[in-house]
Amino acid sequence: METYQQFDGIVLSIRKHREKDALVKIFTRNHGKRMFFVKNIKNPNHALKAALLPFTKATYLGRIKDDGLSFLQDSRETVHFSKMQTDIHLNAYATYLNNLADAAINDAIKATDLYDLLEESLVAMQNGMDAEIVVNIFEMRILKYFGAAPQLQECIICHSKQEPFDFSVKFSGALCQKHYGEDPRRSHASPAAVHFARIFQLVTPKQVGNIKIKTETKQALRAFIDELYEEYVGIRLKSKSFIDQMHAWETKVEIPFRTVTEPEPEPNKPNESGQSDLSSS
Repeated sequence: METYQQFDGIVLSIRKHREKDALVKIFTRNHGKRMFFVKNIKNPNHALKAALLPFTKATYLGRIKDDGLSFLQDSRETVHFSKMQTDIHLNAYATYLNNLADAAINDAIKATDLYDLLEESLVAMQNGMDAEIVVNIFEMRILKYFGAAPQLQECIICHSKQEPFDFSVKFSGALCQKHYGEDPRRSHASPAAVHFARIFQLVTPKQVGNIKIKTETKQALRAFIDELYEEYVGIRLKSKSFIDQMHAWETKVEIPFRTVTEPEPEPNKPNESGQSDLSSS
């Protein structure tokens, strides 16, 4: 069955098809990921050209087909995440978010909460929130789409919520200090990294706001989340490899990575002391 309707969507990718046409993958809010055939998109006067640029959200009018390619007719309320189109760092992070969202669900599967999280994450980066933090939140939130559910909110053995925690792959959960000995091969992760990972598992970028995390904690958090993805997800996206290379290049030439000047954390927001009142999304 095919329908002709209006729908919100975020452009995930565009690839050339034949000489002047294109195949555009759009993550729609109500119909999941769909591949659209767009004819003569190379024409500079094409009505949909601006609405199909990378890192664009719009309300589209088109035909959604259950089988094969779908088709677009028109668009309105186009929003360009322009910073992602001009800033190499933000471009890399936004591309990774799009790729992760693409990998997390099959085509045509409705996932409204994932769509909303992707949109909120792109908006947060556009508005100046630290892109590394946005990505970390996104990664932790979507683990469930890959069938992964590491328990970070309490000790997997005694259910204590008292930090510091380490992580055990053996038990697929956090260990409090009293039970570190239950797994001699525990991760030995930075307590601060586990602290922020467990918070990011529950919140969205909008709820966290602009927080400041020390460089060494960011690095430890990155290493811990990478460990989770290697253990539970097992995919290696080119966009993630590019981000890793980008960090290596900047470290090698001693160029400080992008930072965001932020105010002191407000009450109920996580801070470097490891204290936070955030306990639910």
